[in-house]
Amino acid sequence: MRKNFARLAMLAMALMLVLSACGGAPAEAPAAEEPAAEAPAAATEAPAAEAPAATEAPAAEDAGGFQIPEIEEGKFNVAMVLLGPHEDNGWSQSHYEGLEYIKANVDNVNIAYIENVPEGADSEQVFRSLSRKGFNLIFGTSFGFGDPMAAVAEEFPDVMYIHLTGIASNQTNFGNLMGAMENMKYLAGMLAGARAKADGNPKLGYMATFPIPEEIRLGNAIALGMRKTCPECTMDVRWMNTWHDPIIEKEAAASLFDAGAQVVFTGADTPAVADVAQEKGKWGVTYDWNGSCKVDACLTAPYWVWGPVYADITEKVIAGTYVPGWDYFDAETGALGLYGFMEGEELTPGVKELDPAVVAEVQDILAKMLAGEFTRFDVFTGPINDNKGNVVLPEGQALEQVDLDAFPEFGLPCSIDVCMKWWAEGITAELPQ
Repeated sequence: MRKNFARLAMLAMALMLVLSACGGAPAEAPAAEEPAAEAPAAATEAPAAEAPAATEAPAAEDAGGFQIPEIEEGKFNVAMVLLGPHEDNGWSQSHYEGLEYIKANVDNVNIAYIENVPEGADSEQVFRSLSRKGFNLIFGTSFGFGDPMAAVAEEFPDVMYIHLTGIASNQTNFGNLMGAMENMKYLAGMLAGARAKADGNPKLGYMATFPIPEEIRLGNAIALGMRKTCPECTMDVRWMNTWHDPIIEKEAAASLFDAGAQVVFTGADTPAVADVAQEKGKWGVTYDWNGSCKVDACLTAPYWVWGPVYADITEKVIAGTYVPGWDYFDAETGALGLYGFMEGEELTPGVKELDPAVVAEVQDILAKMLAGEFTRFDVFTGPINDNKGNVVLPEGQALEQVDLDAFPEFGLPCSIDVCMKWWAEGITAELPQ
């Protein structure tokens, strides 16, 4: 199936361009996002003990307004391209901390990053310039970097490129990396359903970014968890068409709360949803970074810990043993977390008040996830119905990997006709067109 998937995945990327042109696509997921207000800047490594900060680089090549950092001769040079600012309290910050982890845990490595890089032509210039400069390994951390990275990878066969959240790989020097965040979203859905039920308001909301398989997959995982603890609960969806825009995120959160939602999830980068929940006297579920759940109204946060995965890949690339492909990890890697439930963390105020039986069940399933005994395929095992009353998966049948990543229009060999283009029972929204 891998050969067939590799052949067809490239066709899928062409479709992504069409979706992106229509305001669609931006992972095992993520397009035209508003860049942050501060000027784009390149930065070299910062000591782990200090707050991340950009440092001045020597006069260097300029690519579309981005200064390209220098390599360090005699070291293995790793670069990271970020869609947002490296201190966004979300997605980009989690990746930046993963980059710092590489420096702290892999010998003889130099790291550098460029932030606020928009998807499209600008990013292609940046990837090409980093490659020309002499970086050995380059991470691109947004869905819309996929096509630009794929094009540059063909020009620089001796450079390794790792694309986050896409679906394509040339299996030579351009690989795809994503993790099973649906595991943690499922558990967060269980907590949110229990919270809404306890509050006597069985309505949830989901601030989705772009109508791509990743966002629908994560929304469905939330809904499946929600219905496990609150069978009567429903969830509305608002599409934001951005990965990082604090203003739009606040507006979307307010819209869902004002429409009656008791708990709102975000698929975007900032903790705005929890801030708005605090104002409204309700609950928000933040995302991406373990420091995003700061206010009392934050129920929990599914988050990433990229460092160990990044360090492992870097060591294998240095050793010449890394084979790029479709690298999709589960929770036993230690790269996924649920705020309040991981070692050294305390339950949030909103979770402490829940039925102890629900909290214990979440802890039990999480322990199985961390032990590799409960995976993304367990999340998506039947019986599962869609929100139209159709059977998506009968009792005992599970989705396959390709089902998680695709829409039927991609032409991939999915195990079910609809792939991931369906909303789970309990979701009140219509499918994106």
